[in-house]
Amino acid sequence: MLLHIPNILTREQVATMRAAIDAAQWVDGRTTAGNQGVLVKRNRQLPENSAVALEQGRIILQALAANGQFFSAALPARTMPPLFNRYAEAGNETYGTHVDGAARRVPGSDLWLRTDVSSTLFLCDPEDYDGGELVVEDTYGTHEVKLPAGDLILYPSTSLHRVEPVTRGERVCSFFWTQSMVRDTAKRSLLFEIDQAITSLRTKHGETAEALSLTGHYHNLLRMWAET
Repeated sequence: MLLHIPNILTREQVATMRAAIDAAQWVDGRTTAGNQGVLVKRNRQLPENSAVALEQGRIILQALAANGQFFSAALPARTMPPLFNRYAEAGNETYGTHVDGAARRVPGSDLWLRTDVSSTLFLCDPEDYDGGELVVEDTYGTHEVKLPAGDLILYPSTSLHRVEPVTRGERVCSFFWTQSMVRDTAKRSLLFEIDQAITSLRTKHGETAEALSLTGHYHNLLRMWAET
């Protein structure tokens, strides 16, 4: 499931965040790449232990916690502290086709997180740069993604994906991974569709017997499939 979630951050939050991270010290993005990713990755990142990255990441996590659509789609058990990257036209910075590693160590701890869901939060607008599309390949084809600042794209971490070379301007984003309570992508997608149907039923008709019955089925399936 590839899902666009708008307005995770407000325009004011994006502007404040950009001012903070733009003034920070950036490093070679290959420092966080795996064995395969390091061969095709050419960008810059804020260090994982950067005070600026940690503080701005907390703001993103707070915004995600308040977003019902993100919860419904990801069913998060835990989410990695967000990271920040940028791609510039100098050197046509890019990240070639790769798949995210299955597990990542949470910085500053001995805890490992299974990467079920990948997310990219855009911190610049499409007109700010040329190229730089996030390209995700899944069972339904190839999808190019370039969203307004403050919007997020969510997709299975099992997907092959890449970032096209930036040929003008700069592409600035945050990215992170979520371990879901439901690790299977198809089951997670089914639960999301049921939850959206329940919301639509309640919006149109209120709390009906049909909506209540569907809610019961949703929670019974979640109870059956969830891991904590």
